[in-house]
Amino acid sequence: MTDTPVLVPILGDQLSPALSSLAGRDPRATVVLMMEVADEATYVRHHQAKIVLILAAMRHFADDLRGQGWRVDYVRLDDPDNTGSFTGEVARAALRHGAGAIAVTEPGEWRVRQMIDTWGDATGLPVQIVPDTRFVCALPDFFAWAAGRGELRMEWFYRQMRRQTGLLMDGDQPVGGRWNFDADNRAGPPPVLTPPAPLTFAPDATTQAVIALVRDRFGHHFGSLDHFGWPVTRAEAQALLDHFIAHRLADFGRWQDAMLADHATMFHALIAPALNLGLLDPLDACRAAEAAYHAGQAPPAAVEGFIRQIIGWREYVRGMYWLTMPGLADANALDATRPLPEFWWTGDTPMACVAQTVRDTRDRAYAHHIQRLMVMGNFALIAGLHPPAVADWFLAVYADAYEWVELPNVAGMALHADGGRLASKPYAASGAYINRMSDYCRGCAYDVKAKTGPGACPFNALYWHFIDRNESRLARNPRMAQVYATWRRMSADKRAETLASADAFLASLMPNPSK
Repeated sequence: MTDTPVLVPILGDQLSPALSSLAGRDPRATVVLMMEVADEATYVRHHQAKIVLILAAMRHFADDLRGQGWRVDYVRLDDPDNTGSFTGEVARAALRHGAGAIAVTEPGEWRVRQMIDTWGDATGLPVQIVPDTRFVCALPDFFAWAAGRGELRMEWFYRQMRRQTGLLMDGDQPVGGRWNFDADNRAGPPPVLTPPAPLTFAPDATTQAVIALVRDRFGHHFGSLDHFGWPVTRAEAQALLDHFIAHRLADFGRWQDAMLADHATMFHALIAPALNLGLLDPLDACRAAEAAYHAGQAPPAAVEGFIRQIIGWREYVRGMYWLTMPGLADANALDATRPLPEFWWTGDTPMACVAQTVRDTRDRAYAHHIQRLMVMGNFALIAGLHPPAVADWFLAVYADAYEWVELPNVAGMALHADGGRLASKPYAASGAYINRMSDYCRGCAYDVKAKTGPGACPFNALYWHFIDRNESRLARNPRMAQVYATWRRMSADKRAETLASADAFLASLMPNPSK
């Protein structure tokens, strides 16, 4: 150990042995700093299981680093001298170790970058911020792709990523002659469908200790710890990926948008929390799926859909986040102002789709992308819920949610709050979509086929209420032309009845002042 080592802080979502801030460093001249800080658990009140996942994964990763010869200074949440913030702990560690410099991999979130930019003044040391090489597309490359384009559509970016990685490519052309099999991946559930049970992991002693800590410190936060089974090590994350490839990938594509009350995870991979923590490499996951296709173990639509989610959508939303921050956090192009209803936290609503999604979210810090987009996001959109409040909810409750991936999906994709920069039209839908894609409506207190009145599915009238109140903003969108033509063809009485039904439902919504 030198007299003036380099201090390398590793954040909770940077749990990768090939992390750029460690690359090429001499362990004898380096102190790795890992910090459990209260600020990160409470800037939004994160789901209890999400806090357990991150802290347990951090503790296991610290042990791995020590086993590889790194000196790790690990500050636990219950350390009596813990300042509760990244900046406070970096300053303490720099003094404690007599550090001569700080090196850190660029963070995923804007607010953390703002903190890191103060570390030089806080410590009096030079701070080197190095690019995060765990992503396929470096941020300067994304900015160069976006420069001068009138529309920043994911499809064109995705094709560039396919060419760059060579995934599912035959020379310069896509395997099978198609870039996108999305049209084959939108089936609703058949009458009988039994997906394989998801793979879960029993908490070991390290994770059990974290569970006890979180119950004590954050037991008042949303969520349950009764079903905790997320992977917290690289070996467990790899086992989860292997299980998906062997048992779920073949059917993933066709039913990736379907929802069943008794099968919350359907055929989904469940690897997003591990990917976003750094426990899995995204290209490794894609290559494993590609190998299954070439081995005849999975159809092209399933494999292409999976790969598109990772090298297409995941990379794209990261680029869009950094391109549009900090303004995206406050974006509200549709002037939506309604507070979150209490049932977003309790699940206590007669709407079966919303109640089921909230229960799934509470129990496992998980809901798949259609539950998020077309149940919770769709309701927020057509009910006019305030985008920053909705984004904070999504950030708090899902195990895979970090602002870089969550905010563009919520503000851009779900709520159209960015004015259409990310999505070409709002993803608004009536109850008919949910009925087609799920079994939720069968046991619902509301009638999905009824359009208005107290017994009608609220999504039906709310959909047209959304269309009506945003006509000046959306009617000129060519993808909305048919919708507005249909609305204008309705009789004045029918339109008035529909709007009155929606207004009555909206008047019944009560926010939860404690959240």
